[in-house]
Amino acid sequence: MNSSSLIPWSFLHVNDSHMGTPRSYRFRPAINQRWAAIKSQIKGESADLLLHGGDLTRDGQTHIFELRQAAEDLASIPFPVHVIPGNMDVGNKHTSVNGAKKRWDPLGLGWYDPELNMTAERLELFAQIYGDINWTFTHKDVRFSGFYAAVAGSGLPQEHKFWKFMESLPTLEKTKHHVAVMHYWLFMEHPDEPDWDLTDEEEYDNWYFSISPPHRQRIWEFLQQAGVEILFCGHVHTARPVQHLDGIRIYRTQAAGNTAQLTDRWNEIDTRFGYHRCTVSETGIDVEFVLGHNQCEEFGTYGPLGHPRVEDRDYSAAQQHPPIKPD
Repeated sequence: MNSSSLIPWSFLHVNDSHMGTPRSYRFRPAINQRWAAIKSQIKGESADLLLHGGDLTRDGQTHIFELRQAAEDLASIPFPVHVIPGNMDVGNKHTSVNGAKKRWDPLGLGWYDPELNMTAERLELFAQIYGDINWTFTHKDVRFSGFYAAVAGSGLPQEHKFWKFMESLPTLEKTKHHVAVMHYWLFMEHPDEPDWDLTDEEEYDNWYFSISPPHRQRIWEFLQQAGVEILFCGHVHTARPVQHLDGIRIYRTQAAGNTAQLTDRWNEIDTRFGYHRCTVSETGIDVEFVLGHNQCEEFGTYGPLGHPRVEDRDYSAAQQHPPIKPD
């Protein structure tokens, strides 16, 4: 046994930092301020590496500027950073626009989530800047695996690569621990829950935040076969108690800057902003939530929320010039 494995060491996990820019048609400076404080805390950690679970940007799905801005921001962290995309970086979970109704919009917010599907081009662009969207490596007898499960069922070229990657995980050299990172929740409560109907207003959020069957069950089987011990999931921005299922600890995590969602669904939640410090020792991996130093309220926000169509965006609202333009 390597003597270094006897010495406790740590890695970090964070997600949903959503860094934006005042050059855009919308901006929430509070998100940037919260994330800046968290990043400063992360830089002060004596960690071996950082896992980022996606949604690095506010609108990277249409602004290459924001993808590059977030990459430069992460480059200041003094240890390796391993990143997967989120839907705000590459586009939403795939569906047929022609076969799906638009998002119910009783408040007139103009949200058209199914119209902003991810594209092969955006996934490739993300990979050009950050590296492969699916990756696995070992460090001190811990395997780390990250993947973008939302490509499942998309029919895009990246889907074939995704399944080849997932199929390979159980065949890889075994390690003492296996930690996996994904952006979407794999399921809301349990792997066997139904296929949510995005045309049903009562089920839409379940569809939007989770992976649909049969892909969900197939992914879950691969994770079990690969000996995954810890699974981090972001996207919702609302943390729930750790779920222990089939030998896997599922962490549905807090955001690193953006506002919590679905807060009226469960009694036990945590909506604070922060990151996770994971300490590896002979007894296992201890996961601790670290509160961000800046929990500021919203201020100076302008522009719409949700996923407005590009043609509905008013870039003249930008507070910093020149305004960026959609790619």
